[in-house]
Amino acid sequence: MRKFCIYIPNQTDRLEMPSSVTLSMFVKMANYTILFLFSLIFLSSSHASVQDFCVADLIGPDSPAGYFCKNPAKVTVSDFVYSGLAKAGNTTNIIQAAVTPAFVAQFPGVNGLGLSLARLDLAPGGVIPFHTHPGASEVLIVLRGYITAGFVSSANSVYVKTLKKGDVMVFPQGLLHFQVNAAKIHAKAIVSFSSASPGLQILDFALFANDLPSSLVGKTTFLDPAQIKKLKGVLGGTG
Repeated sequence: MRKFCIYIPNQTDRLEMPSSVTLSMFVKMANYTILFLFSLIFLSSSHASVQDFCVADLIGPDSPAGYFCKNPAKVTVSDFVYSGLAKAGNTTNIIQAAVTPAFVAQFPGVNGLGLSLARLDLAPGGVIPFHTHPGASEVLIVLRGYITAGFVSSANSVYVKTLKKGDVMVFPQGLLHFQVNAAKIHAKAIVSFSSASPGLQILDFALFANDLPSSLVGKTTFLDPAQIKKLKGVLGGTG
């Protein structure tokens, strides 16, 4: 096969290429490569949602996939604004704390966006007991006071810190965690979740606020019957 040489300026070496390969062929190959890359970008982006939002139609049923979308013609700015976190929650209860949610059920504009909020109010001595959010990770931002917060990993490692105003702490999805007022003043925080419906299960309530037989509670917790009876009485459980 005949060959021709392409000389590179300022270099003594030369690159030999088959004469059958022309500059126009290189241009065509480059164009095909660019078209191929753009097609990959298009295919990957085509799976993304092309809908701006999906305001929850709270009249319909909720599901693991969220609520059905409200008719866009009926959507108003009020669907994207929620004022419920401006008011402190009622802390005159057994845990001396309150959680005011801004989940999809209260704030339909977050439906399908993968986020939600809540406000925590803790009176002196207040506590948010061990609990978990099966559907979301959580970020806590302290706005007032001091809060001792922590979580336990699946390896039973404990991560605890007393937070002050402006501090932020993250709680990974599904892990048991808690918040306790660490001072003698009212504490306030805002929490953000990575789901419009993060879910909630409080450990104490799961054990003592239902009709799970006390004998089974005793076997699984190693608590004595008198203590189980006391806790069930406090939290409203039976059995």
